[in-house]
Formats: sequence, structure tokens, C-alpha cells
Amino acid sequence: MKDYPDKMTAEQARTFSDDVLNIVAQIPRGRVTTYGIIAAWAGWPSHSRMVGRVLRYSPGADRLPCHRVVNKVGRTAPGWGRQRLLLEEEGVVFKSNGHVDMPRFQWEPDVDDEPSLPAKSVQR
Repeated sequence: MKDYPDKMTAEQARTFSDDVLNIVAQIPRGRVTTYGIIAAWAGWPSHSRMVGRVLRYSPGADRLPCHRVVNKVGRTAPGWGRQRLLLEEEGVVFKSNGHVDMPRFQWEPDVDDEPSLPAKSVQR
């Protein structure tokens, strides 16, 4: 795993993983969010790549709407051609460059509306 400047303890990593899965479960149909936004809301803004690892390796993540997570410019995950099809089925529009139209479809959690979200950008 990448040597992050702000390393997590095992307990922090478990909490981070739980927070990531909780946030992803709340992404509404027809919307997307980014690895970076999820990492920030989970309290570790420099750990966007770790969000991808959590989604790939956590048991049960395959039952979550992981297809609604893209990178900051709206690119889908490499090697997962079905992701675009799933998003298009939900009404998400892609630009001519193949990226999600982020201004139209990006979702950011609102901690005031979602009491089950972790506190924003507070490292534990």
C-alpha cells in the first residue's frame, strides 16, 4: 500500500472503510461522486486511492452502487466497461470525451440532510 504521509492505525482504517461504504450506499440513483469527495467526508482527504481499494476489496461492496463513484474529472474506473452502461441506465450523461458531465450529475453529501454521514474532513 502507498506510504501516506498521514498513516492510519488499524482502527482508523476500519473506521475509514466503514465510512466509505456508508457514504457510497447513500449516493442517489442518477448521480455520481468522486473518490476524493468520499475520502474527505470520511475524514482523510489525501486518501482518495484508498477509497478505490475499499470498494474493490471489501466484502459486500459489490452490493453497493460503486458504479456511481468516478474520478474528479468524471472518468470511470479503468477495466470496468460495464460502469458506463450502469450509469447511462440511470440517466447519467457522458460528454463527448467519455467523461461524466460532472456539473450536472455530481452529488456531494450534505451532512445537515444526512445524519448518518461521518463528520466532514475530521481526521480521527
